[in-house]
Amino acid sequence: MKIEIWSDFVCPFCYIGKRRFEKALQSCGFMDEIEIEWKSFQLLPDQTTLPGVSVVEHLAQKKGWSPDYAREMHDYVTNMSLIEGLHYDFDKAVVANTLNAHRLLQAAKMRKSADILQERLFQAYFCEGANIDDPVVLRNLGKSAGLQEHEIEKALQTQQYDESVQSDLYEARQIGLTGVPFFVFNNTYAISGAQPVEVFLDTLRQQRQTIA
Repeated sequence: MKIEIWSDFVCPFCYIGKRRFEKALQSCGFMDEIEIEWKSFQLLPDQTTLPGVSVVEHLAQKKGWSPDYAREMHDYVTNMSLIEGLHYDFDKAVVANTLNAHRLLQAAKMRKSADILQERLFQAYFCEGANIDDPVVLRNLGKSAGLQEHEIEKALQTQQYDESVQSDLYEARQIGLTGVPFFVFNNTYAISGAQPVEVFLDTLRQQRQTIA
């Protein structure tokens, strides 16, 4: 079974969805039969990286919300993350464009270490307050995912992986994808959003039956 997952590293529901999906995988009983491919998606492709700008303030300005309401929304998501064993810290998070991170993801896919990098990028952004558009940060994250220095530099300093990123984005547009996370099972069935573990588990079992 092949499962494609579109996500963006600054999407709080993508990290929560990843955790819930992983719990379903661990419970399904046939995890070793599943191939997972992470796909690039940018919620805000034109976003300027703004170190030192609070993501709460930035969201309030972008949405036209009051600072108190924006804080309330972030507190809600933070509490949701805690249930999944995550520890979001939006006070430290850095407003960042994710294109370079997605270029690095495409390089990690070539080494079969995309899942490791995906996890590290989520953790860096939501929990550690790292600027995931900073080349130094990305180099360290790439190394933690097993990438060699020349592979990291190729991803960050050239356009080697731009076509792969754009291919994922184009495919997302073709299937009408407007939000993430988005899970496609065997190119035939899709789930949108950070669904409960039970929904992922039921879908895994149903889809396995269709190909048995």
